[in-house]
Amino acid sequence: MRRYCFSFLVRVTLAALLVLASLAATAAREDDRERRDAVRRAVESGDALPLSQILPKLRGRVAGDITGVDVEREHGRWHYEFRVIARDGRVLDVHVDAHSGEIERIEEK
Repeated sequence: MRRYCFSFLVRVTLAALLVLASLAATAAREDDRERRDAVRRAVESGDALPLSQILPKLRGRVAGDITGVDVEREHGRWHYEFRVIARDGRVLDVHVDAHSGEIERIEEK
């Protein structure tokens, strides 16, 4: 009887964990969708330049391979953050004002 109860509890716990994981994944997808929509609206309204205009400026100033990009809104302004592997092997985070396309700072990781 105890073995059955333990097995039942394990199955119920695993099922609850799967439900919670599914709910968390659904919430994350919804957050991603809302974020993409906000970025699209920012580009359409001129609050942020599209990547097609930012990338040539960035490549002209920072030599290396872009391996990632993130966009976020801080203090009412949009910013791009690029992860770059520099030609000398350093890993850089390049912060760019999304409205002007100007590099704000470069951090070595």
